[in-house]
Amino acid sequence: MSATVAMMLALAVGTYAFRLVGPVLYGRVELRPKVRESMSAGAIVLLAALLATGAMTEGGDFAGWARPVGVVVGGVLAWRRAPFVVVVLGAAVTTAVLRAAGAG
Repeated sequence: MSATVAMMLALAVGTYAFRLVGPVLYGRVELRPKVRESMSAGAIVLLAALLATGAMTEGGDFAGWARPVGVVVGGVLAWRRAPFVVVVLGAAVTTAVLRAAGAG
């Protein structure tokens, strides 16, 4: 067995075990309220960081202003509870118009 296959098997077993831990320990482990709040805040920060990275970079370089502005427009529409189709179209149209205008 090659090292690549062994690593793939180890990662597969680890992934399965990690996913199995949640249902197995549900109800058996009680977290303190402060820990729950920290985990919730951590998830929000992680999602914001992923959104910022995806919106601001392309291939390791700055993606231009069109994409971040489109993301902001989509975020504002979602915050105002617009339908999902309106959010996606608003972000896409904003990005397209800015790129057509030369904002990159």
